[in-house]
Amino acid sequence: MINEMEKVLTVEEVVARFDSLAQQEKWFEIQDKLFSDDVRSVEPPDSPYFKDAAGKAVVRKKADEWVKKIEEVHQLHTTRPVVAGKHFSVGRTMDFTVRGFGRIKIEELMVYEVSEGKIVLEQFFY
Repeated sequence: MINEMEKVLTVEEVVARFDSLAQQEKWFEIQDKLFSDDVRSVEPPDSPYFKDAAGKAVVRKKADEWVKKIEEVHQLHTTRPVVAGKHFSVGRTMDFTVRGFGRIKIEELMVYEVSEGKIVLEQFFY
């Protein structure tokens, strides 16, 4: 019998866990629990904020470095997910003051791909 730790999650189970954590602003927990070791993080080519990253540790470092620059949070909101096959997306609004950029508001679409029970790709459109 396969225990819960060994069970490969369905796309719907990944999305449900993602949504629960996202609504609580637990983004590092999403990365720790739901990302594959070889996850890719893809930004818009002209992003002034981030560059693409590959590998769970590198993606985590990218997020850590960004969070350290946030001086004040004004608003955060994530929509409920929309699922299509092995992909899902959420809308996200972030309004904050960031060292080196000042106050910025980002309205983005975040698209994820799930394979073998883990998120293997996150791609941002803003």
